[in-house]
Amino acid sequence: MSENTVRRHHPPLDHVMAVLNLRQSSPETFEGYSLPDISGRIYGGQVMAQALIAAGATVPESGVDARAVHSFHCYFLRPGKLHEPVTFHVERLHDGRSFSTRRTHAIQHDKPILSMILSFQKEQEGFDHYARMPNVPAPSELKSANDVYSQLDDELASQMLRTGAFDFRHVQSHLLLGSSPESQPRQAVWMRVNSPLPDRTSQLTHRALLAYACDQVMLEPVLRAHGLSWVTPGLKVASLDHSMWFHRPFDMRDWLLFVQSSPTAQGGRGLGEGLIFDAAGCLVASAAQEGMVRA
Repeated sequence: MSENTVRRHHPPLDHVMAVLNLRQSSPETFEGYSLPDISGRIYGGQVMAQALIAAGATVPESGVDARAVHSFHCYFLRPGKLHEPVTFHVERLHDGRSFSTRRTHAIQHDKPILSMILSFQKEQEGFDHYARMPNVPAPSELKSANDVYSQLDDELASQMLRTGAFDFRHVQSHLLLGSSPESQPRQAVWMRVNSPLPDRTSQLTHRALLAYACDQVMLEPVLRAHGLSWVTPGLKVASLDHSMWFHRPFDMRDWLLFVQSSPTAQGGRGLGEGLIFDAAGCLVASAAQEGMVRA
C-alpha cells in the first residue's frame, strides 16, 4: 500500500494500522513508511511500533510454539526523515525452549535511527500478583483530548484532530491548555483507540498500538513537575530511550489507565515511568522512558 493511499480521508486509526503493515523483502528484512508529524521528523512511537511488528513476524504467534512479546528496550539514535522509507532488519539472537530474543534496527541511509532488543515467551504457568489500580474518575466523567484540541486554534491541535488515532482522557488538566495548576511529578490518563478494530486483531498488534500511544504522554509527568506544558515557549522534548514490559493480554478497544510518575530529572534529561491497568484493575503493562527536556 502506498503512502498516498493512507493519506486519503479515512479514520486516523486506519492510517496507523496501514503503517504497521510492513512490506517484507526477506525473512529478516521489512520496509515501512511514515505518517506526517508536526515535528518534521518521524514520530518515535511509530517507528517503535513498527520495529516491534517486524521482530514479531520472525517468531511463531500461533501453534504449539507460539510466543508473545513480553518486553522490549530501545534507543532513539537519530531523527528519522518523514518522506523516506525505513528499513527494519531483524537479528535472530536466540531461540530457547521458553524464550526467543530478537534485535531490530530501523535504518535510513545505511544508518540506524532506532535500535531495539525484544524478548518473546511461550505461555506458561507461574506465580501471579500485581500492583493495585488507584481510584480515579471513570473516563466517562472526563473530557476527551479531542474536545480540547477542537477548542484550540493552532497547528498542533489541528494535526491531532486529523491524525489522532487514540482517545486520551487526562484525570489532571490537559497540558495543551497550559501548565498544571499544581506542580507535581505524576498524572493518570485513560486511553483507547478511537475507531473500531477487527475482532481478530493479534495480540502483537495490540501491544504495538500501546507502544505507539504511550510515547505521546510518557514525559508529561516531567513537565508537570516543573510547571511546564506543551505550549511553554522554547520547550524542546525528545525521546532518548524507551522500555516496555507486557504482563497480561489486553484489548486496545477497551479503556486502559496509564498511571504515571517522574522520579527524577537532571542534566537536561527527565525520566517518566508508568503502570498500565485495564478497566477491571488488572496490571497489563509497564513502561519507562528517558527523554531530553529543555526549556
